Amino acid sequence: MRLVERDEQVRYLDRLVDECRGGRGQIVLLNGPATTGKTELLRVCADRAPEDVRVLRATCSRAEQSLPFGVLSQLLRSDTLPGELIARVDRLLRDGASADAPPRPDHDAVEAAVVRIVHGLGVAVLDLAAKTPLLIAVDDVQHADVPSLHCLLYIARRLDSARVLVVLTDEAEFEKQHSPFRAELRRQLHFHQLRLAPLTREGVAAVLQGGAGTPAADAPLAGNRTGDATPRDTDAFFRASGGNPLLLHALIEDRHIAGEPRAQGYGLALLSCLHRDRLAVLQVARSLAVLGEEGGVDELSQLAGLDTETVSRALHDMDAAGLIDKRAFRHPVARAAVVDDISPQDRLALHRRAAQLMHDRGAPTMSVARHLVEARHTHGPWAVRVLLEAAEQAMLGEDPWLATECLKLAHRSSSDEQDRLAIRARLAQAEWELSPSAAARHLTPLVAAVRSGRLGHGDSLVLLRHLLWHGRTEEAETVLRHLRGTAGDQRTESRDIERWLAATHPPLARRSRHPITRGGDIGHLLTPLSDPWWRSAADLGDLITRGPDQQAADRAEQILAETGVGRRSPWTEEAVQLALSVLICAGRPGSAANWCDRLNDPATPRRSPVHTATLAAMRAEVAIRQGDLKAGADHARQALTHLPPKAWGVAIGLPLGSLVLAVTRTGDYDEAAKRLTHSATDAMFRSRYGLHYLDARGHFHLATNHPHAALADFLSCGELMRAWGLDASALIPWRTGAAEAWLRLGNPDQAKRLVYDELTRAGADDPRARGSALRLLAALGPVSRQPELLTEALDLLEDCGDGYEQARVLVDLCRSYHALDEHRRARMVFRRAWHVTKLCNAAPLSKELMAASSDFGGFETAPVGADGITSLTGSERRVAALAVMGCTNREIAGKLHITASTVEQHLTRVYRKLNVKRRKDLPVDLRNDGATTEHTSLGRR
Repeated sequence: MRLVERDEQVRYLDRLVDECRGGRGQIVLLNGPATTGKTELLRVCADRAPEDVRVLRATCSRAEQSLPFGVLSQLLRSDTLPGELIARVDRLLRDGASADAPPRPDHDAVEAAVVRIVHGLGVAVLDLAAKTPLLIAVDDVQHADVPSLHCLLYIARRLDSARVLVVLTDEAEFEKQHSPFRAELRRQLHFHQLRLAPLTREGVAAVLQGGAGTPAADAPLAGNRTGDATPRDTDAFFRASGGNPLLLHALIEDRHIAGEPRAQGYGLALLSCLHRDRLAVLQVARSLAVLGEEGGVDELSQLAGLDTETVSRALHDMDAAGLIDKRAFRHPVARAAVVDDISPQDRLALHRRAAQLMHDRGAPTMSVARHLVEARHTHGPWAVRVLLEAAEQAMLGEDPWLATECLKLAHRSSSDEQDRLAIRARLAQAEWELSPSAAARHLTPLVAAVRSGRLGHGDSLVLLRHLLWHGRTEEAETVLRHLRGTAGDQRTESRDIERWLAATHPPLARRSRHPITRGGDIGHLLTPLSDPWWRSAADLGDLITRGPDQQAADRAEQILAETGVGRRSPWTEEAVQLALSVLICAGRPGSAANWCDRLNDPATPRRSPVHTATLAAMRAEVAIRQGDLKAGADHARQALTHLPPKAWGVAIGLPLGSLVLAVTRTGDYDEAAKRLTHSATDAMFRSRYGLHYLDARGHFHLATNHPHAALADFLSCGELMRAWGLDASALIPWRTGAAEAWLRLGNPDQAKRLVYDELTRAGADDPRARGSALRLLAALGPVSRQPELLTEALDLLEDCGDGYEQARVLVDLCRSYHALDEHRRARMVFRRAWHVTKLCNAAPLSKELMAASSDFGGFETAPVGADGITSLTGSERRVAALAVMGCTNREIAGKLHITASTVEQHLTRVYRKLNVKRRKDLPVDLRNDGATTEHTSLGRR
């Protein structure tokens, strides 16, 4: 089977074989970069030789280079040779093994004993050629022993009339001691040289397509064709392999196994190329892998301990072989494989020298720091300064992993205790981004530093947050006393601490005696050392405690817009979370969802686990408020995956509460019960996060028919919110939950009192709380008044986009119409309720509807052919679909942004085309279109 892009060379060698059979001896040198297919071409040449040509093969090895006549021994020791010749050759080879090694081919003087052995072996080969044509194939002749080279030269000088074809392979450049051997070969009249280069892009495409010119059957590609390769695939394979056949075959095999380059495949193939080359090439490759693209020839020369000429030649050879591209490895797996191939001790030493070298040459701080981190060693005070500066840059670039490693090494290397304390504080902040539980080991020594007055004000503020997160209240109170004491006459700083505490850990907050403007006192001046993100967190905390309105939401949007501008700080995540909470409570869940998705963009590199988990938790709360229960549960699970429950500290109440509430409403009570087995600490209930947990647990108890337990949770939630000054329905509507529990317990008076209280508090800015309260008020009143109250509730809940609460109202409205014997309306509402519950994945509500479907008329419709439905235009289908779901003409007009008159015209044409007389007879097959329209309407808010 032919080789790719080697047809010309194969034909050339076939012609030389024919000339050899005709009595014209030849010698051919196949050379080129390492692993470009020379060995395979040599094998193909030998396999294609006619039957009358005897093939003698030998493979040279660097390990056997000191073995005298080792190559000749491989060529001539064969059972197929004539017996008399075998005996003669064995005798000569034994004599050669005991003789002194001859000098290199560049020396004229050779001992007589060696000359006799070379002459004897050469004559034996020529005698054999007199009987049958010979093809002598020697692979990797650059590693041949010196006596065998003398024998090959002896034969080469006598090829004028001998039927011998000698085919040798070597690398692109002979080592220095072999250059005379090559020069002697070139002097021969019958010398030929064939140079092999890596495959072109077209050659790579041919290999991938598996067409004519594919590799031999025993090549790695055999049986694994990639015939569906696209031009883009070809480009990718060509870039990663450089046309090197060995690398290309490894890449193809990796694609079939893993879909991407592997260290066990592509990486090992590249190492094979390097280890087969000169030692200098391997040394330069290792230095290049450690230094990266930042170093030039001079830097590589110093790091490898080689002269610049040797380094330049090694780079040229690697480039020619397709191993690198302009002093860069072609794929990260290649560089990683070379680094992993270095012994740990040598790797540390290389990085240590690289750090010093790059620092001396004024390289960027991050580059030097990476080498210091890999070396696990510092060289002096300059190294600590570099590590600290790199840590700052890493945090700005949202790379807490590198920042943490830099700070760990700086802390270990610094000898000044005060400096070590400041470094520890920064290390705690960096590790916090990765895992709050891992950063907890720093809290005790930092608290001790606060007690001794050695920790700065900004670091103490961050420490306060970390202690409260982990529920270490006593230590937090110690730090808080210190902060209040050092704030002194700085009224703004002191007030900011209280404002943030009031929104997050209210029991610790002192109520401010100073009036604060509605905008959160945004215009006050910042001191030169103030952290703007800390000030934003304080502003947003104040907005939450005062009940977010549209002005507060505008301020939150402004702060979120600033997250991608300027420097980040330990308070950035806190400010983002509070800003999202303001948007949610102010009735802008759609905007909050957009910000979550934007800030958690998967394309953003190096997002920290805390960042990702926080946004996932907030996204879960948004999804639940929009009625998308499945998405809410998924986001909550993601939050608990990015950060395990232990790492969440007291903030576990936020994602855990969302997950319990979502799965409770979808009917997965087993998962809800399992999640509630998480040990809820007292510290969590002393934070705002505990309110979310209590609310979710109360709804679980309601759903599982434990109204007494539910009432206790809701009332506890309300008691805490009133005591903390956070009694806002937009945050947690505890009164409606408690009212429903009282209703289940048969105490409508208590329920009614709470509902009226909720309606009094819930203003025009909180349609969600007002709509839910109206639903309960309808349940407490006479049936005749229920449709009016429920219709008003439905309008409010549609405005705020809460699909789940809409579904509950629709279920109640369906019952009301049925109780009032308005069966047509009951059927219409039933259809709409059914679809909304399905959209929300509210399985308990769906089961409740199905149980009563026979009472409401269900989905009974007159049969309509598929042809009739397909005759409807897109606009007609959308209108008819919403009508099937029970929407009124006015509701359809609002959802589709058309007039009621247009709706009537569309319905008239729909009735005519489908041959029906009324809405009840519309086919249920249209409901999928309605579900899509309704889902779009819900998600728009």
